[in-house]
Amino acid sequence: MITNETEARAYVAGLTDAEGMARIEAFAALVLEENQHQNLIAKATEAHIWQRHIADSAQLLENVSRETFGANANGPWLDLGSGPGFPGLVIAALHPNMPVVLVESRARRVEFLNRCIAALGLPKCRVEGQRLERVEPFPARAISARAFAPLAKLLTLSAPFSTRHTAYVLPKGRSAAQELETLKPASRAMFHVKHSLTDPEAGIIVKA
Repeated sequence: MITNETEARAYVAGLTDAEGMARIEAFAALVLEENQHQNLIAKATEAHIWQRHIADSAQLLENVSRETFGANANGPWLDLGSGPGFPGLVIAALHPNMPVVLVESRARRVEFLNRCIAALGLPKCRVEGQRLERVEPFPARAISARAFAPLAKLLTLSAPFSTRHTAYVLPKGRSAAQELETLKPASRAMFHVKHSLTDPEAGIIVKA
């Protein structure tokens, strides 16, 4: 379990190399700077950005198969409702050779995400600055979403991007098990809940 900023930094460092860690450090600085101008993260979490936001995003990588990151994987990683870039931009910074698509409809956040992509040097990451319903469907290798929509609605909206090979990693906080129970049995059987490493009471809904 990750309980503080030191542990969170060490955890993320263990997932990447020096260049990847430099990108994540730069991204954290950009988020904190921009948070003075628009509400990207709660002010109370600024001092805990590594535990609450960065490590919380990075841990999703441990819930998908290694094939997800391979050159032969089907389509990009799709992050829904990316907001300030959690988890999608963290994923892209840790795996810069993997195509990542961030879906975010709010103009100021789209501008911020594009600025981060340029600053971090992530040519395979791009932003779809519109609602998911208007994005041209493509097969996704993985789908992530943090505070995007209730589970049933999320699965309906993301269905055009999902194949039988698509992994889902959906941080759902303390409502994970409860939301999973709202699905019909056939759909529910495809998913399971993993405990979050950054919050003992939070869960991640996974289909790997």
